[in-house]
Amino acid sequence: MSAVTTFHDFRTTQASPRLRLTRRGKIVFFGIPAMLLVAALLSLAGFLNSPAKASDNQSQLQPPVAVTVTVQPGQSLWGIAGAAAPERDPRDVIAEIIQLNDLRGGRIQPGQQLFVPAN
Repeated sequence: MSAVTTFHDFRTTQASPRLRLTRRGKIVFFGIPAMLLVAALLSLAGFLNSPAKASDNQSQLQPPVAVTVTVQPGQSLWGIAGAAAPERDPRDVIAEIIQLNDLRGGRIQPGQQLFVPAN
């Protein structure tokens, strides 16, 4: 009997191994898309719940009216805000004055011209 060696190709008969993900691979494969999905959903929820609203009437579309006031010696923003809009919270009026006049640090000087809301 002669010994015949047959060449057997194991690549064709072996089943291909299953793909196994490491812990880091699972985080990358599942975690990053999940985080992107959550971020997209939160952005959409923020967009849908935004407080922006169209005005109900024409008077609300008008820009706020402001008057010019000259700061007198001894006056403060608190006093100016209280005189300009006594029915409103002075903190809100002060915030508007600071925004209208682009005041840095809320400091004012005697003789300075300020725009003050007229409501």
